[in-house]
Amino acid sequence: MTKRTYEIWFATGSQHLYGEETLKQVADHSSQIVNYLDASENLSVKLVYKPILTTPDQIYQLCLEANNTEDCVGIVTWMHTFSPAKMWINGLRALQKPMLHLHTQFNRDIPWGDIDMDFMNLNQSAHGDREFGFINTRLRLNRKVVVGHWKDEQVIKQIDTWARVATAKADLQGGKFARIGDNMRYVAVTEGDKVSSEIKFGFSVNGFGIEDLTAHVDAVSDANVLALVEQYESEYNLAPNLMADGEMRASLLDAARIELGLRSFLEEGEFLGFTDTFENLGTLKQLPGLAVQRLMADGYGFGGEGDWKTAALLRASKVMAKGLKGGTSFMEDYTYHFNPENPAVLGAHMLEICPSIADAKPKCEVHPLGIGGKEDPVRLVFNSPAGAGLNASLITMGDRFRLLVNTVNAVEPEADLPNLPVARVLWNPLPDMNTALKAWILAGGAHHTVYSQALTAEFMEDFADMFDIELVTIDEHTRMQSFKESLRVNDLYYQLRKEY
Repeated sequence: MTKRTYEIWFATGSQHLYGEETLKQVADHSSQIVNYLDASENLSVKLVYKPILTTPDQIYQLCLEANNTEDCVGIVTWMHTFSPAKMWINGLRALQKPMLHLHTQFNRDIPWGDIDMDFMNLNQSAHGDREFGFINTRLRLNRKVVVGHWKDEQVIKQIDTWARVATAKADLQGGKFARIGDNMRYVAVTEGDKVSSEIKFGFSVNGFGIEDLTAHVDAVSDANVLALVEQYESEYNLAPNLMADGEMRASLLDAARIELGLRSFLEEGEFLGFTDTFENLGTLKQLPGLAVQRLMADGYGFGGEGDWKTAALLRASKVMAKGLKGGTSFMEDYTYHFNPENPAVLGAHMLEICPSIADAKPKCEVHPLGIGGKEDPVRLVFNSPAGAGLNASLITMGDRFRLLVNTVNAVEPEADLPNLPVARVLWNPLPDMNTALKAWILAGGAHHTVYSQALTAEFMEDFADMFDIELVTIDEHTRMQSFKESLRVNDLYYQLRKEY
């Protein structure tokens, strides 16, 4: 999913006031912290030790080096001793990579019987980090602050969350998304300013005609189609009519040909994700369903009906979630269960739900599709497991991007769904059904989302901070009056800010 090995740098601040012996101890302690964190199973990105920083020039040069090192996705900073913050101004102003401020200290406990002024001069993080924090705030810099002892597993997990988001940010820089056809006609929320998105997020979105895709589909060999169908037979429970002697076998062959052509198109263009629309299918025999589901499982971003913002957010979420338990998928709030005893939302789409969220081996079936005017498409059908999750929507508000997040609890369906031939998931939105839906509507949330049981709201908070965009969260703490007031305050803030 990502082609290079990313790393984060560990930068420790100090000064020469305390003498060379103290600086040697600072370097040793810093090295021990890096070695411990880098060996942790809870840290997914390589952590690299950098020599301690004691002068403005050293700080400035390190920040420039980080900017120019492609594999460096961010810097973790820590002030072991007092590090006068004016030394950091030029470096921080030049730094273009994300930063995490680790507010920790080498020792966990105060050595009550042995503590003296030498110990106090060495272990000054309690106020050294406050000095550093001040200059960041004075410079109005976004950063993540993690507090706690460096051996605490919760501290390490917070660092890892930030590192995963930093990796996703690096992945989007220069990334390309293909919009095959336009967006669904007259739909508002899937539109947006692609120039602003490239300025803000670093990825580009460009349109391609359906013939650009069908040329790749037409070039697929029969032998490759048959080989891919063999994979389908081993990975999924094929419906009888899709088996070798089934009356719909040709539909499965067509679906495989579309997947191979779409995959070839994406690989040739080095795209991170794509969109399509049922209103522009050209000579394709069916709307891509199975193909899109499998490509999402491989890490590609996708948005239905031309929704390129959701495609980009899904790609970023896939990168953030790599290796974590739980799946991540394109999603849509499809219909409601307003039973007062157990109100819930049924999420689904026509075809395109990622099998990474499946609770069992998916079924591979073909069913009628009432839109698009093409042959009946092949798709994977499955339920999703119960558990905590979230829905996230990236939308444009005209003067800014808004990331809207609703935490949810997925639940088991109350009964089988024998006549619903799509992948689906049922969830209870927090804090409750009525509040969550009202808040989503008031915040302008889209009907397309990224659904994930691998990510938490902390990932989305870090994502919003890292890209300096608005974050609106709906969770167990949401109260309608304060929520509406926060939207008004946000509008005022961004009207005054006038970013672009």
